This record gives sequence, C-alpha cells and structure tokens, in this order.
Amino acid sequence: MDKALFDQRYSTYRQAVESYLSGLFSEKPHWADLYESMRYSLLAGGKRIRPVLTLEFARLCGLENWQTALPVGCALELVHTYSLIHDDLPCMDDDDLRRGKPTNHKVYGETLAVLAGDALQPEAFRLILTAPELDDSRRAACALELARAAGADGMVAGQVLDTLHAPKTEEALGEVHRLKTGAMIAGACRMGVRAAGGSDAMLRAATEYAYQLGMAFQIRDDLLDVIGDAAVFGKPIGSDQEEGKVTFVDLLGVEGCEQAVERCTQAAKDAVAGMDEEGFLAALADSLAVRDR
Repeated sequence: MDKALFDQRYSTYRQAVESYLSGLFSEKPHWADLYESMRYSLLAGGKRIRPVLTLEFARLCGLENWQTALPVGCALELVHTYSLIHDDLPCMDDDDLRRGKPTNHKVYGETLAVLAGDALQPEAFRLILTAPELDDSRRAACALELARAAGADGMVAGQVLDTLHAPKTEEALGEVHRLKTGAMIAGACRMGVRAAGGSDAMLRAATEYAYQLGMAFQIRDDLLDVIGDAAVFGKPIGSDQEEGKVTFVDLLGVEGCEQAVERCTQAAKDAVAGMDEEGFLAALADSLAVRDR
C-alpha cells in the first residue's frame, strides 16, 4: 500500500477512536476524581494499534460500516489502559513516566490509580455489550474474545510470568510476550473478525498475524530500551537492565533482535496475504518494525 494511503486510513481510524474515547467518563459526579484519573491515562495518546486492528479486520471481513465496531475496538483500549496503569505501579514496574508524562499513580496516588484501573475493566465489557449496531451473538463473541485475551490465560498470565517468574531463556521470554503482548493483539484482530461475523479461516489468519506482529513489537520494544531516545520513546532508556530483567537483547544481541523482528514481520504479512488485498496490514507491520517509540 502506498504510504500516503496507509497514513490516511490509519489517521481516519485513529481519529474515530480518539473521538469515541474522548466522550467517555466526561460527566462530573461527586466521584469525578475517579473519572479524571481514568481519562488521564485513557486520553494520554499512544498509537491506538489495537482498536485500529479491530476496525481494519472488521472491514476486511465484510462489516458494511467499520464504525459499527468502534465500541469493540475502544473496549480493548480501556483494558490496555488499565494494564498500563497497573503495570507502572511501585509493586510492578515502578515507572515514573509513560508516554513522556508522569504515570497515573504519580499524579493521583496509588489508591486512585488502582481503582481507575479496576473501573476501566468492567467498563470495557459494558461498551461491547451495549454496542448499538451489533446483534447479541456478535456482542457475546467479542466479549468472550476480550475475556480470553485479558484474563488468567492471557495478558495477566504474561504479567505473572514477567514479574514473578523471572524468565531467562528465549523460550521462556517468548512465552511471556506471547501472553503479555500477543494475546491482546490477537484479541484485537479476532474481535474485528467476530464483529463482522467472519469465517474460521479468517480467525486463523488474524490470530497468526497477531502473534507474529506482537512478537516483532515486543522485540523492537526491547531494542528501543537499549538504543532508543528517551525523549522520543517516552520513558527512561535502560529501565529493563536497571530492574535486572533479561530481554531479547541480552539473549540475541542487537543484530539478532533486528533479524528476529524482520522474520516475525514477514511471517505476519504472510499470514494475511490472502485477505490483505490493499496491503494495509502489511504496511502496519512494516511501520511497527522500524518504530522509534
């Protein structure tokens, strides 16, 4: 896909996501400090990769109006945001910066940060289960995909392995990232297919694309923690090393990581070659492989 066309479509999706998210939790009840904390992290920017993937897979799988899938895609962003709030807490990664801004608990305190994350989880399912233009079966299918992606055998399992089990081998680290990062990206892609009522073959292609994309994304993330620019990356460089974490850079070296990113990116593109006729998914994979933030 031509870069200008890719950028235009990505921007269209992203603007739709930002507009939808900006309308959430804008009321002023007497617990407005909770809403403020939720919105602080939810509207802090980011690439919005997960909802963009949901919207594109929904379009590719035949959903007549991709905007119908906006509640589903934005539900993923609520769960992703809760995970970042909790990930930054002192009991987890103890980070002071996220996307170049103070982390939620640094602004609102640990108690409200925990509660903001807690609130974002059920609100995500509310968005799916009240999506106005999806029928009940598609709402239920999307909700189940999100529960699987984010739950005890998905993202949270990856967090447990990452924080409590100290993975030190390539196999163990790969499992962490397949669960911690890949599961939510797979959920995003599969929820797009589910919203459109896509086929089993489409689900398989979406799943393989997602896990390969997620692995490339995480290896690139490990690289940026070593060779990145903190001002661009949005968080301190070398934080993994300071925490004593083993990363793919430790195991494969910089050059080995670059090669692994290339392999995973190509595998992702191959997985959806039969359905990605305009090349948006391939262009997205290529852009993430060389990202600097």
